[in-house]
Amino acid sequence: MIVREIKPSDAEKFSHLTQQVEGNSEYMLWEAGERTSQPAQQRKMLESIEEEGNSTILAAETGNELVGYLMAFGGKARRNKHAAYIVIGIIKEYRGQGVGSKLFEELERWALRNYIHRLELTVVTKNESGLSLYRKMGFTTEGTKKHSLLIDGDFVDEYYMSKLL
Repeated sequence: MIVREIKPSDAEKFSHLTQQVEGNSEYMLWEAGERTSQPAQQRKMLESIEEEGNSTILAAETGNELVGYLMAFGGKARRNKHAAYIVIGIIKEYRGQGVGSKLFEELERWALRNYIHRLELTVVTKNESGLSLYRKMGFTTEGTKKHSLLIDGDFVDEYYMSKLL
């Protein structure tokens, strides 16, 4: 497996990957089928991210298949350009196999090269596997976002987590 920055030419594969992840994850923001992302839209977004110096999308690839991603969106203002908000997704068959760790390790290398000092994310408090990964990678909890999401008719909390580099 390799981890690399995604390219606009990956738009179709990336679109398929995000649909797979959202289709079999109980804690992603978007539910299965809720968001329709066409390859053309994905390509445009990937081109835009490629132009920014403080944002990226990393992809985990095995064979010719994308199996996971880690998006880092850098701040737009001068005062928060040093920070990046993270979203990670891994297809079900590859969870628990080190894909997330490899994505985070490459993210840190990328962040240091691109003058990112703060990585941040939110995670549903019930997402034990996500919490375990983030803590293992050095993230700490900063606070709780109460009733942040409505999942299966229940309001759930999220933790704000961060890591300073």
